Amino acid sequence: MIMDKKKLNVLVTGGNGQLGCALRAAAKGSSDRYVFTDISNLPGEETVYLDVTNPAAVEIVCDSEKVDVIINCASYTDVEGAEGDPGSAALLNTEVPRTLASVCRSRRATLIHISTDYVFSGQASEPIREDAAPAPANVYGASKLAGEKAILDSACSAIIIRTAWMYSRYGRNFLKTMLGLTRDREQIRVVSDQVGTPTLADDLAAFIVDIISSRKLGEKGIYNYSNLGVTSWYDFAMAIRDLSGNDCEITPCRSSEYPQKARRPHYSVLDKSLVQKTFGIAIPHWYESLKKCMEEINGN
Repeated sequence: MIMDKKKLNVLVTGGNGQLGCALRAAAKGSSDRYVFTDISNLPGEETVYLDVTNPAAVEIVCDSEKVDVIINCASYTDVEGAEGDPGSAALLNTEVPRTLASVCRSRRATLIHISTDYVFSGQASEPIREDAAPAPANVYGASKLAGEKAILDSACSAIIIRTAWMYSRYGRNFLKTMLGLTRDREQIRVVSDQVGTPTLADDLAAFIVDIISSRKLGEKGIYNYSNLGVTSWYDFAMAIRDLSGNDCEITPCRSSEYPQKARRPHYSVLDKSLVQKTFGIAIPHWYESLKKCMEEINGN
């Protein structure tokens, strides 16, 4: 358990993904040393090559970088693709966390692992607590739940953060898609019967960096983190359109009108009371974070 104020070496997997990019920005003012790893390059940023599916490579890099903390942002996130390729989902979402947990235990390091609301069935009707019974409705959710279990079974020092509906100015996500569609089309349809809370990757990244900077790595366990408030994908799309000033007409529709291989949760609102109490944080409302993100995209 790491509780003193010595400079920590923090390794980030999936460092060029959406959350990884947000962590790069959030960590710039940190006194700790962050090492971002991935299998691709990011223009203008330093990236250490690491194939996280290779346990030997993970051990070598962690040893050479004298790692104290691992933030695992690497994940197989193609929900539809996982239905036809469960092996790839299991490799990245279950076996990689198992490897990282093993390395953390042997090094007496702490693992901060990012999980998902998809470990639940999506059939709840009130904000979902961390101790609610998991019941994933698709392959992706099952692979992420198995990853959580692998970490807990390892008995390493770990903080597991379940989040939902993540978006940012980086990469591909719902916000970017809606900005493009509402700019280029006169009319689109968006599902209105899936309810949750959008999460700005920058907010989550700032929270993770604060856990490390404030030396609260001893607060082991599972925590929910998303922005505050409740909305549907339809209302989220409407907010994006209105804030962008685009004229596209958005029509609500039901999930059943868009048949997909993977079942999606109809209710993904996470209860954040535990994370707020434990870490003493203020979580922004989703709409305020959306406005902030769009201002950054527009260069305001």
